[in-house]
Amino acid sequence: MEIKKAEFVISNTDVKKCPENNLPEYAFIGRSNVGKSSLINMLTDRKQLAKTSQKPGKTQLINHFIINDDWYLVDLPGYGYAQRGKEGRNAIRRIIEDYILEREALTNLFVLIDCRHEPQKIDLEFMEWLGENQVPFSIIFTKTDKISKGRLQENLQIYTEKMLETWEELPLILTTSSEKREGRDDILDYIDSINRQLRG
Repeated sequence: MEIKKAEFVISNTDVKKCPENNLPEYAFIGRSNVGKSSLINMLTDRKQLAKTSQKPGKTQLINHFIINDDWYLVDLPGYGYAQRGKEGRNAIRRIIEDYILEREALTNLFVLIDCRHEPQKIDLEFMEWLGENQVPFSIIFTKTDKISKGRLQENLQIYTEKMLETWEELPLILTTSSEKREGRDDILDYIDSINRQLRG
């Protein structure tokens, strides 16, 4: 898939105010500082489409971007940012949960995970919750340029083994490096294949 057009549409905290034209939506989520904005900019080939920040917890809204007038890319707030305080964390959690559970146009949720770390309880619990609520999701391991190929394979193996303790089958797993533009075609081809199926 070639992205010819990528435009910001709307930001809000209320799922009821999301666009109403029923185009398929592909949402991106992960813990703070997982490299979500960089990935979105790399995918769309727009340097400043999603605002990147050195500070974790920058995204606090549901951000809709329309791609090729055909589907929405949705940038969701990061979860688990400790310095936000309990009240702030609960508010963000409500925004995320309302969108994920109530948004009928949500076609696939991409859960971003930093490939350098061992399985984190917060990510595993979040994916468990998605499974319980039958939310279709895929996993994207980010920042693959930061470790060796051998270490990456090792980490992926550990992760899949950990998940297979509770999952009968695993979701699609993709690996990316925003800096090296790796994984871009895999993600866009996957989105394209789902869109073709939906068009039937």
